[in-house]
Amino acid sequence: MFRGDLGFSGVSAAPVMDVLPKRLAATLELSVAAAIVAVSMGIALGTFAGARRNRLPDHLTRIFAISGAATPIFWFAIVMLIIFWVYLGWFPVGRSDATIFASIAHPTGVYTLDAILAGSWTAFRDAVWHLTLPALTLGYGATAIITRMMRSSLAEELNEDYVDAARAKGLPERLVLRRHARRNALIPTVTVIGLGFGFLLQGSVVVEIIFIWPGLGRWMADAVLRGDQATIMAYVLFTSILFLIVNLIVDVLYAYLDRRVVLGG
Repeated sequence: MFRGDLGFSGVSAAPVMDVLPKRLAATLELSVAAAIVAVSMGIALGTFAGARRNRLPDHLTRIFAISGAATPIFWFAIVMLIIFWVYLGWFPVGRSDATIFASIAHPTGVYTLDAILAGSWTAFRDAVWHLTLPALTLGYGATAIITRMMRSSLAEELNEDYVDAARAKGLPERLVLRRHARRNALIPTVTVIGLGFGFLLQGSVVVEIIFIWPGLGRWMADAVLRGDQATIMAYVLFTSILFLIVNLIVDVLYAYLDRRVVLGG
């Protein structure tokens, strides 16, 4: 491992380290896009519901969150594929159009970033077009989990004394919510976001298979079916490292969100 030799991939008929960077880049592109969807929508919906707790918007948001957490990702991915690819034809499957993909260089292996570096609007549009449906599908379950945590955390914070004090000073409700309550509500939510990255890596296996996405998950699934131990070990190793890195980032964010936490203390 320290020599950079992880064996030979029977699935790809090449050394693991020759195939891994391209597969890893594809999975990271999908997972990061899904994480952006999950975090942005989850925090926004959770804040919206928490500020209107026990009212109709709150009930509707909780229905969305419960359904997202309870829906099997493989079933949801198939439904999304049938609706938006088979019937409506709005989104394609796969990672790219082969002709457009071959028209630009790929120094990073991340298609969207490579398109920006190449200054190709056509390639960037193609990359986003292919990325949208699998990212939305993968991010749906994580969005529901983040929404539930953000909603419950914010509802608790709005009952705290410091919120009453801010209101007593005459601050508008939007400032009380944005500058005080939401910041503190993000502290437990960040933990869920870090754990949610593991959910994205797990779900990426199913999503990559259904949407024909050439990432680590699909590569690993083929390796399991063929008994390719070198590929399986490489997948486990690098996804574990990614999970540890994300949780390290979460710990650093604690110090930013909660001033009582001192890094290295």
